[in-house]
Amino acid sequence: MTRPDPTPHIASVVAAAADGGQPGPLFSALDAAMGHAIGHRLFTILVVHPGANESQRYYSNMPKEYPVGGRKPINQTHWFQRVLGAGQCYIGRSYADIQDVFFDHELIRSLGCESVLNVPVRWDGRSLGTINLLHHANYYTESDVAVAETFAALAAPGLMKVIAEG
Repeated sequence: MTRPDPTPHIASVVAAAADGGQPGPLFSALDAAMGHAIGHRLFTILVVHPGANESQRYYSNMPKEYPVGGRKPINQTHWFQRVLGAGQCYIGRSYADIQDVFFDHELIRSLGCESVLNVPVRWDGRSLGTINLLHHANYYTESDVAVAETFAALAAPGLMKVIAEG
């Protein structure tokens, strides 16, 4: 599947990063830009609070179904080791892949999502969190990774601010 040229969408994220009131404008711009350049039905940003060994959903394009807020303990699953530990993207292509990784797989499926692209946001040798894109089955491919990683690099200042503010 051919995706649109990401360049204008990357430029819109760069412009949003210059706005005040961060990280909200940056995260909203990432949602819109990644939706246009790659595509998603559900888009969330997860922040890792390393000292507390907790994660927190900080942004969601479906706040009713996936609210932002509360923290939860980090589980050292194979997904965690790959995405947050090793800093590698994870592509789940089917509902079986979603079931294998996410406890809330039924809710994910009810939203029309059966594939996922989890993109680690990295800075200075560590993972700050993830950008999570979900869509219908078999939507994401390896060719989406480089563009997604570019957007993730632009997200780093926003995640660093969230972590710094505790």
